[in-house]
Amino acid sequence: MFETVGFYIFAALTIGCFTITVMSRQIIYSFSALAAGMIFISAFFFMLDADFMGVVQIVVYTGAVVALYAFGMMFFDTSKPLYEEIAAQRLVFVLSALTALTAVLMIAAPSVLIEGGGIAGEDNVKTLGVALFTTYLLPFELSGLLLLTAMIGGILLASKKMEYTHSEERKK
Repeated sequence: MFETVGFYIFAALTIGCFTITVMSRQIIYSFSALAAGMIFISAFFFMLDADFMGVVQIVVYTGAVVALYAFGMMFFDTSKPLYEEIAAQRLVFVLSALTALTAVLMIAAPSVLIEGGGIAGEDNVKTLGVALFTTYLLPFELSGLLLLTAMIGGILLASKKMEYTHSEERKK
């Protein structure tokens, strides 16, 4: 019963977040909704007792969205003031707070209700850790090196654009 209710609530929240991602005209709202949608997808893994996959979903995909957010802020002119009006600010705040509270309770409830005090999926995490650091150590390290190289390249590209922008402003 709990899993069914949780599935429908998280499915609605995930679809809602991705709809906001596609339909929003503000890049900040799109990136924020994309990150929230990725976090809501991780709730499905937690409900299936795949805790490691849920954490990986949050860390990897939400981290990627944050990096995308940083690049988006660098390439768009954010120096202009943003004026917007939200018709019912209190209603939006209350609904957001209730949604966040419900999400936290639904993710935390299964771990509180576990009998015996053990960690759900503990054997799964141990098996995966042993496989990553023995059999698949080289691909794991190479993928980390590839991500580090991509991050450094992105920082270099962004810094060149920033230097170009600052030198243009000094000429004016």
